[in-house]
Amino acid sequence: MSTPKVGVLALQGDVREHFAALAAAGAEVSAVRRPGELADVDALVLPGGESTTMSKLAIAFGLMEPLRERVHAGMPAYGSCAGMIMLADKILDPRSGQETVGGIDMIVRRNAFGRQNESFEAPLELSGVGGGPVEGVFIRAPWVESTGARAETLASYDGHPVAVRQSRLLATSFHPELTGDHRVHALFVDMVREALA
Repeated sequence: MSTPKVGVLALQGDVREHFAALAAAGAEVSAVRRPGELADVDALVLPGGESTTMSKLAIAFGLMEPLRERVHAGMPAYGSCAGMIMLADKILDPRSGQETVGGIDMIVRRNAFGRQNESFEAPLELSGVGGGPVEGVFIRAPWVESTGARAETLASYDGHPVAVRQSRLLATSFHPELTGDHRVHALFVDMVREALA
């Protein structure tokens, strides 16, 4: 099997946890903070964190346009929590100045599952991931209000999509990088291998 080069957007958020999960799933991992570093990877993970801050830092570091170009040109990308918001074509309730990379035909609602003190865990059946339920860790998590025809819902919770795939793009409301279960990252690394084949 090939060892794809997967970058983690390292502007803000839970970067270290994604590094460990991706390495366990068989990827070569590097941090992406600058456009030149983005050019050196086959795929990108957009981590959880604070989506407004992530958006503003991506603009400040000159990364937003190169990110959009690579994603729209077919680079595989996976976003968890804030990363899901970053990959959405539209945010229902954006903060002032907040932008997205886009790519997934979905509308998301920020902090839809509640504030930090309302964080929770729940088992989720995730299409494309075998071996039983995945533990979903929801921390100030978004949910998907609606998806377009090109986006496929892989998992739902309480009637709302919480995992979505569109072609080479994957997004989850929850944080699989915090559980020690690397099956979601393995799914993404396999998506990257398929894209490179």
